[in-house]
Amino acid sequence: MIQTNRLSIHEISIEDLNDIHILLSLPESDRYNAFGIPDTIQATKAIVTEWVREQTADVRKSHIFSVKLLPTNQFIGLIALIPGKPNYKNGEVWYKTHVDHWGKGYTKEALNAILQFAFEDLKLHRIEAGCAVENIASAKVLESAGMTREGLTRKLLPKEGQWLDCYSYAILETDFFY
Repeated sequence: MIQTNRLSIHEISIEDLNDIHILLSLPESDRYNAFGIPDTIQATKAIVTEWVREQTADVRKSHIFSVKLLPTNQFIGLIALIPGKPNYKNGEVWYKTHVDHWGKGYTKEALNAILQFAFEDLKLHRIEAGCAVENIASAKVLESAGMTREGLTRKLLPKEGQWLDCYSYAILETDFFY
């Protein structure tokens, strides 16, 4: 478990299923996401079950975390770190925060905690992230966490029958201040 001043961040469990289903079902949080809205709670359960199974894999392909408010333990979102090829010592982050908790700094706080985990515990060298060009709020979160916009990838994100341009961001271990 990772704890910040306001958040408890821990690997998800099947007990988080209902909260995750609600989050994944919100059109607002899916606006710039290719993940899609699950049709049923069974579809969400299949996703969550795979994420939980991944926690015991010999070689981790993902670290998916539940983000909860302290001291109430209220679920507010997900944040993930996806390790890349081991010899590159890199990874990618993504997050999804419930609309009721946008604009309060929680996502930035969770992202900083995950970056610290990536650099200190996993000894990664580079963490990347992307966001749709139109997703101004997410770009602000990435930049406020110290990530640098490195480029624009044209027509990368499939969304509702069209392709969206995305910004690419990264931060190096030498850029991150604990």
